[in-house]
Amino acid sequence: MMQSLLNLPRLQKQVVAALADALFLPLTFILAIWLRYEAFNAGLFNHYFWLIISVPLIAIPVFIRIGLYRAVIRFIDQKIISVVMIGVSLSVLFLAFVAVMLHITPLSRAVFGFFWAGSILYVGASRFLARAWLLQADMTENASRIAIYGAGKAGAQLATALRAGGEYVCVAFIDDSKSVQGSTIGGVKVFAPEQLKELAERHDIREILLAMPSISKTRQKQVLDQLEPLKLKIKVTPSIQSLVNGELRLQDIREVEIEDLLGRDQVEPDARLLSICITGKRVMVTGAGGSIGSELCRQILRQRPAKLVLLEMSEYALYAIEQELTGLRQQLKLDVEILPFLGSILDSAKLDRIFTTCEVETLYHAAAYKHVPLVEHNPAEGIRNNVFGTLSVAQAAMAAKVKNFVLISTDKAVRPTNVMGATKRLAELILQACSRRQQHTRFCMVRFGNVLGSSGSVVPLFRKQIMAGGPITLTHPEITRYFMTIPEAAQLVLQAGAMGEGGDVFVLDMGEPVRIIDLARRMVHLSGLEVKSESTPDGTIEIQHVGLRPGEKLYEELLIGDNVEGTSHPLIMRAQENELPWDQLNALLQELNTACTAFDYAQIRALLLQIVAEYEPQCGIEDLIWQAQQVGAEEQKATVLLH
Repeated sequence: MMQSLLNLPRLQKQVVAALADALFLPLTFILAIWLRYEAFNAGLFNHYFWLIISVPLIAIPVFIRIGLYRAVIRFIDQKIISVVMIGVSLSVLFLAFVAVMLHITPLSRAVFGFFWAGSILYVGASRFLARAWLLQADMTENASRIAIYGAGKAGAQLATALRAGGEYVCVAFIDDSKSVQGSTIGGVKVFAPEQLKELAERHDIREILLAMPSISKTRQKQVLDQLEPLKLKIKVTPSIQSLVNGELRLQDIREVEIEDLLGRDQVEPDARLLSICITGKRVMVTGAGGSIGSELCRQILRQRPAKLVLLEMSEYALYAIEQELTGLRQQLKLDVEILPFLGSILDSAKLDRIFTTCEVETLYHAAAYKHVPLVEHNPAEGIRNNVFGTLSVAQAAMAAKVKNFVLISTDKAVRPTNVMGATKRLAELILQACSRRQQHTRFCMVRFGNVLGSSGSVVPLFRKQIMAGGPITLTHPEITRYFMTIPEAAQLVLQAGAMGEGGDVFVLDMGEPVRIIDLARRMVHLSGLEVKSESTPDGTIEIQHVGLRPGEKLYEELLIGDNVEGTSHPLIMRAQENELPWDQLNALLQELNTACTAFDYAQIRALLLQIVAEYEPQCGIEDLIWQAQQVGAEEQKATVLLH
């Protein structure tokens, strides 16, 4: 019967609601008569007969007119009370008018008062009871039993959204505040965090939803640390600034991200530093379609430059970021010219034309090959792009008298053990030497570690492996990395670029390094699963160590030496690093270019070791010679095919 009622067409459900009101509203009027006279006999029935008959004939049309029957019972909230009060009040007024017109005397005002209050109680309570019944009927045996951590406004909004959805059933609220513990919200009791383990076992809780959008990242991390041993699936709400109209909806709930696990609160940016090299100026970004380059473009656009020039080698990446920036420009109603250019940073002639024609004033050089194993297997291409590409851009910038040049560097440039890190350190040396040769272009470099969400980040890979049931592949149990979000890194790059005096190497404060194996375990636990190991053989996700990749380091550093000083920004430091004079560096670069052209990997290795004093390669020279032989074989095949 219940299922049949649920499956009725909408119009038939409205008819059922109207028939129920037609039955119970007259009974409510009879109850009002009984309350007034403390009796109900044949005389009173005959006296009020026509009014009893008139109650549904008046009330139902009024309820239809004000839209009471259009409300979907499953989704009604406290706002319906005002609709009920208006409908009942109008019905009572019309009923009194009918009594006067029918000359029904004497009349008791108390009867109408009791009927008014009783009708509001009946109509309102019947709707909320029906909603509770329907929502309970919607709950299936497979509905996830969850607890909501946070018994504030956001928690209450989330509980309401869950009731409407039917996929989850909230069995408990958890809150740190002792003042709300023991109270109930929507019929659900609030418990202390210490009771959560017992509650999870008693109520078979499968997930915990964190409904605390206004707390700091540090506090959120403390809560996640507290919940991790429970091995329940955890989902969180975004910050209050990210919510639409400050209201929490079910679609706002998301999976735990690594930034939640880091507990790093973002420092408020210095508006003056953000705008000094951008606002009203002609700005260019190389590698504009990459992870860092695209975020730089977004934040630069918000600072209202006169012109934003994009250079990207990938057609699709350039198209995607150009379309996104055009939409953002329209949304923010900005008068900024966006110029997308498809090309390579090795094309000196094109760079000269872009710099001269667009009159670029500030340049952010983010174009680089950054995947360590790929560059290790393709060292000549890595050097061409990262080293000679940077040199090409720097020379074009100096020729066009670009005022500000900011290089996006990496922590892998510090005591590099791979070709990619060595190329980025060599790019730094080139810009330091260029800075000493002239006075017009102000060169500076910004180093930072891994950015979350970039191509190659471990977090999406781990999540994908967890969803597939494992195993999680980890290169080494002791490997550690620094992490920072892409928006924060880009924001700090823009601020650091404004501080440069010429040849500066800026280092971003990345916080504490994170052991990747700890990160993997926490992601497993916060997904409601267990790591399979000797101590937990029944675990579902195995962590496999596959060995360090070519050129990969266990630990990353941000400084070569200890010669570092602070700046006006708490998260930006200035490092004093060794430099090479241009004449010496230029001669070595020419030799390196010749070696790359000849695919002379032994000479490439020797020159990198000579130029980058801190370079300590992990890959043996045999690996590079083997690669050279492979390249030579491919060249021979190509020659045969051409002939």
